[in-house]
This record gives sequence, C-alpha cells and structure tokens, in this order.
Amino acid sequence: MFVEAIEKVDQYTRPIHFILRYYTGSDIVPGTATLFFVNENGFAITCRHVAQQILYASSIYENYLKFKSELRKFEKDPSFETQRGFLENKYRINGDNPIRILFNFINCVTAYKGLAIHLHPTQDLAIIQFRDFDSKQYQGFARFLKDSRLVKQGRYLCRLGYPFPEFTNYQYNKNTGDIEWLNTGRINTPSFPIDGIVTRHIGESNGVVGIEMSTPGLRGQSGGPLFDKNGVIYGMQSSTRHLHLGFDQVNREVITEGHRKRVSNYPFLNVGQCVHVDVIKQFLREKNVTFYEDEV
Repeated sequence: MFVEAIEKVDQYTRPIHFILRYYTGSDIVPGTATLFFVNENGFAITCRHVAQQILYASSIYENYLKFKSELRKFEKDPSFETQRGFLENKYRINGDNPIRILFNFINCVTAYKGLAIHLHPTQDLAIIQFRDFDSKQYQGFARFLKDSRLVKQGRYLCRLGYPFPEFTNYQYNKNTGDIEWLNTGRINTPSFPIDGIVTRHIGESNGVVGIEMSTPGLRGQSGGPLFDKNGVIYGMQSSTRHLHLGFDQVNREVITEGHRKRVSNYPFLNVGQCVHVDVIKQFLREKNVTFYEDEV
C-alpha cells in the first residue's frame, strides 16, 4: 500500500549518523536519527532532541578537555582521587553522559559551509539549514497536508526512518585519544518503514500538538516523516510512549519446553508520538522557511 509513497518520501529523507564515547566506557556507541527536507534550498526538519546533540556536540567535548586539563595538574598528587571526584562534579562529568559526540549527515548536500539550527520553544521540533552548499544530494521535498481535519482516528499512515546503525566507518584513534570518522567501512544504514493507525490526538492548553500512532517509533526514526499512501506529510516521528496495560502476571507458573517455571510479566503498549503537521507548518512560517502543501 505504501510502496510508491515510500519511494517518493525516501528521495528527501536522510539519516544522521552519530558516534558517541562515554566517560566510563571504552566502546564507541553508534546511533542514528532522521531528517527530511522541506524545500529545494537546503532546509530540513528533525526533532529538537536530535538537533540539540548536533548543536552542543562541540561544547560537550570542550568541557571534557577542560576537565582533563585541570585533572592533569594532580596526576602526582596524593589527593588525586579526591580531586578527580571534585572536578567530575565541577564539570558534570559522569558515566551517564557522553564526553564526545560526532555526527555525519548522509547524502544531504555537498560541501556545506555552515549550519543554522532553530529549536522550537516547546515542541520536539527543529529546523536545520545547510548554508552555502555546492549541490543537493536529495531529490524533491516534503508536501504537507493542507487540511489537518483529515488527521482522524483510524487513518492508516506510515513512518520512515533509520533505526538500525549498521555503518562501520569509525574508530578510536589511540594516538589522539579521540574517536573519528573513516573513509573506509560501511557508510550507509538502511531505511526502515513502520505503519500504524492514528489512535489519538495529543493536546496541550494551546490545542492539538501531536498525533499518537498505534505502533511505536523505533530508535533512530526520530525526525522521520509521517505520511499517507500518496506521500503527503501528516507529521514527524518524535518519541514513543509506554502505556501500562494492567494485564500483569506476577510469579505465575507456566510450562515451557516440558519444564515448570515461575515467571512475571508487566505488559506495556508502545505507541508512537508524532509532531502534528500544523505545528510544523506554523514553525516554518515563523522562521520564514518556504514549504509546500498538498491536498488529499
């Protein structure tokens, strides 16, 4: 049902690749996100939480370098461990937050000379502008739903994104003590569609701001388009909610492969949350970004 729509939307939907390094770990953690272009001039949209990683990547690493520089003064000091703990608190360095983030836009534009990023003040939405690029590597652009009254319960829609980070073109450089991109290895990651129906509208005091879908958005699909069978954009995948169903089974005896076992299960329904098309169009208008509409 969505074959032609996916082929159309795939032409202007692109992955963002991330590699992260954490303070207490030695592994490089790959990750993905999604953006899609809204016009022919290098303007794209994605989630605010994705854009923030791009926006603050440099400052995160600069903060870590300052921490390392100050800690180095105490290398031969008997109070080294105490000083390290103090500096970890001072610079907010811990195992839960990355100390290094690198990102790579895949097949978007060539030789861009800068980025402009606009974060929506309340919703999980951001605009990314590629500045002074040589040429586009995407074809076409989004066409948004003109009449949002068509966003109704039961409407069958699809999302497209890049949830599986299968790229391998990165490494840890022992000489520099840093992570880096390589010109070798796999540079692509596959797109992945997921369908579902509209279950509910997500509202706030200022009106409807989101669309809930019956199926979850997968990690890496954040920033991907929500569209119908004609490829018309209804919204953008943002996050997944986990709704407790209440069908809990606690310490229940079951027979599996001929053996009796005690198991517990607390089932949840995972539903997708998407930024509403009206929110996207309004933000684009506020930032004077050209976009296009289509009637279903």
